Amino acid sequence: MVTVIGLLGSVLDAGGGPKRWEKWRPTVSLTQHDDLEVGRLVLLYDPTHAHILETVRADIAQVSPATRVDAVPFPLRDPWDFEEVYAALSDFSRDFAFHPEKDEYLVHITTGSHVVQICLFLLTESRHFPGRLLQTSPPKGKKGGPGAHRVIDLDLSRYDAIAQRRALEHTEARAFLKSGIETKNAAFNRMIEQIEEVAVRSRAPLLLLGPTGAGKSHLARRIYELKRARRLASGDLADVNCATIRGDAAMSALFGHVRGAFTGAASDRAGLLMKADGGVLFLDEIGELGLDEQAMLLRALEDKTFFPLGSDREKRSDFQLICGTNRDLGDDVRRGRFREDLLARIQLWTFRLPPLRERPEDIGPNLDWELERAEPLVGSRVTMSREARAAFMAFATSPRATWRSNFRDLNAAAVRMATLAPAGRITALVVEAEIARLVAAWSDGAGGVAADAVERALGPAAAAALDRFDRVQLADVLEVCRASQSLSEAGRALFAASRAKKTSANDADRLRKYLARFGLRFESLPR
Repeated sequence: MVTVIGLLGSVLDAGGGPKRWEKWRPTVSLTQHDDLEVGRLVLLYDPTHAHILETVRADIAQVSPATRVDAVPFPLRDPWDFEEVYAALSDFSRDFAFHPEKDEYLVHITTGSHVVQICLFLLTESRHFPGRLLQTSPPKGKKGGPGAHRVIDLDLSRYDAIAQRRALEHTEARAFLKSGIETKNAAFNRMIEQIEEVAVRSRAPLLLLGPTGAGKSHLARRIYELKRARRLASGDLADVNCATIRGDAAMSALFGHVRGAFTGAASDRAGLLMKADGGVLFLDEIGELGLDEQAMLLRALEDKTFFPLGSDREKRSDFQLICGTNRDLGDDVRRGRFREDLLARIQLWTFRLPPLRERPEDIGPNLDWELERAEPLVGSRVTMSREARAAFMAFATSPRATWRSNFRDLNAAAVRMATLAPAGRITALVVEAEIARLVAAWSDGAGGVAADAVERALGPAAAAALDRFDRVQLADVLEVCRASQSLSEAGRALFAASRAKKTSANDADRLRKYLARFGLRFESLPR
């Protein structure tokens, strides 16, 4: 059975005498369509318009005797008050006995104030009214008659053109977050899809995890720019690396200060929270923030209020927080370095950006992007010979390439090769020199890491007792562990190739057993 729910129109449905049949009345017209058999009409009405109701009820009985009219008193003090109208319609939907398994429901949105129509739309879209919208219109070019009607299904996936447009919007948004880079890593692409969904639907904090140079700052800026483009952020992006601020300087940078708050405070300062009002606040390396600043930040997140340093006047800022860190904040909580309540507040949406070595299939597209970015710096177009590209990619995806600083290393390599390329053409000789430069930077000559790692972990005597083969292998394992936040992350990097051939992964356990051969534990390794 078709059940129509609608409001009695105080103007459109009014009319008396024989001439009323020459006037189009939306509620009566509902029951005059041959292709719309209304079994039940639930009519909400203002008791002050009872006389209109009786006329409409009698006319419906005349044109459609099979239609049952159930009149429900629905008084509104102000039909233009959004809060009152929405609450009243929501209460009605909650109390009404819907049976969608056997009845079809149509919600008539032609009568009532614009506010009423909007609220009916919202409540039908949210499935408070489990049905479809029904819109009616008067006949064209003649008086009387039922006019036209149209059923609107709010399941947008059923409209091919809309579905295709929405899919295109999602694709464009995800490409935007990736700066147009055609990434191929499946796990990374799934993460970007989730971030896009969260960015356009939520203003809750986001926590971006990942090692230095993995792209946390860049991604945070792209998230802000996407929200700005979708008109989901009206304010600015305010960002700071928390490792660069301490004490009063941290309080002042974040929350502002008043003149005289501390030595050197010669004038008032607004602070980053006020700059981010209506926009986004990005706190990189949030694990470096002091406990006092963490407490004030937590209050600002929960209450949207804070006190500038040295002031007793409360300020208000409505911002979205994005945090970045390369630290294990859970471990920091256990050590008393990070507030547990703040961590609980910021980790609702947590995304881990993998290091570059876990995304070997994405090194090529990112190399092309970095070379394109380098062109304005060198003042010419930059290309790469096939031989040169093959040589660089073979090295870049090999175990020799540790990519200790991730995309910062790749960016530096691209800039150097572009700068030294003869006539803008990167040759095999240029690549050979760059590979040597990277290897040196990642070895003991520049970083003092690889050659000494085994001795620092085992001690000189035990290190000297190792075969050269074991020592070189262990040095590489220790370097990967040093750059990883957890045993699992290190295991994923070390056993990426073999993991791809398995149905289940035990990388962490495999690495744990390897380290145990030398009496080592990941948690105790020198950093």
